[in-house]
Amino acid sequence: MAPLLQSSQPWVEKYRPKQVKDVAHQDEVVRVLTNTLETTNCPHMLFYGPPGTGKTTTALAIAHQLFGPELYKSRVLELNASDDRGINVVRTKIKGFAAVAVGSGQRQGIIEPLASRCAKFRFKPLSEEIMTTRILHICNEEGLNLDAEALSTLSSISQGDLRRAITYLQSAARLFGSSIFSKDLISVSGVVPQEVVAAFLIACKSGDFDLANKEVNNVIAEGYPVSQMLSQLLEVVVEADDISDEQKARICKKLGEADKCLVDGADEYLQLLDVAGNTMRALCNMPQEFSYEC
Repeated sequence: MAPLLQSSQPWVEKYRPKQVKDVAHQDEVVRVLTNTLETTNCPHMLFYGPPGTGKTTTALAIAHQLFGPELYKSRVLELNASDDRGINVVRTKIKGFAAVAVGSGQRQGIIEPLASRCAKFRFKPLSEEIMTTRILHICNEEGLNLDAEALSTLSSISQGDLRRAITYLQSAARLFGSSIFSKDLISVSGVVPQEVVAAFLIACKSGDFDLANKEVNNVIAEGYPVSQMLSQLLEVVVEADDISDEQKARICKKLGEADKCLVDGADEYLQLLDVAGNTMRALCNMPQEFSYEC
């Protein structure tokens, strides 16, 4: 089916709740903030928790309720911690704002002088049921057809991040039209197909280095992100029933080392090949390190 003709407005913004009470699955946070808003005396606030669980939405909803739809945008200052950080940002940009809502993936990522001045609100991961309900609502509003497999895939690849799920859904609708299938969502998400991960692991179990190298070359040739491959391989290994705890420990240690090397700019092919070699040694009960005699 031809792609849908849609407005350029991101669905994340289009379907963002405008009232604190409408924020999904954060009952304790909503209850406390609703009571606080009735006094119109907001403290400095620290919102922390996994991505896509409603931190930004809640902050914007608070501003919307306090200042109304016309003024709230001028009363909100959004800063990206990747670019705007350090004491000078606090002194020059944040200083003039009466209340501060800080979003963080981890509570420990906030320095203590700032955290100690904030009321802290923890945002819980969203359940699959909550994610599904919200996604089906958007599908109904946008006239999309999602079968059970596609819905399950969307929940899986989004990893509890509702913002990511909505973004994937909109991207798939733009590219593939109103009928969206599991393979469509995988193609727009950058997730490595499960059969590719499975083939890599099977090659490692075989003890055949040439076969493992072939699978590594396939991953690189297809352009799959190696960091994503490592993440999915970790999930498969941890959940596998036919891999011993010792083997899992050896493999996971190497996956962590490879991921760190990729962050530092290492070559993707060499890192994935190193993972393949170490995984093969672990699964085939080979020594961790080869010894050489002079």
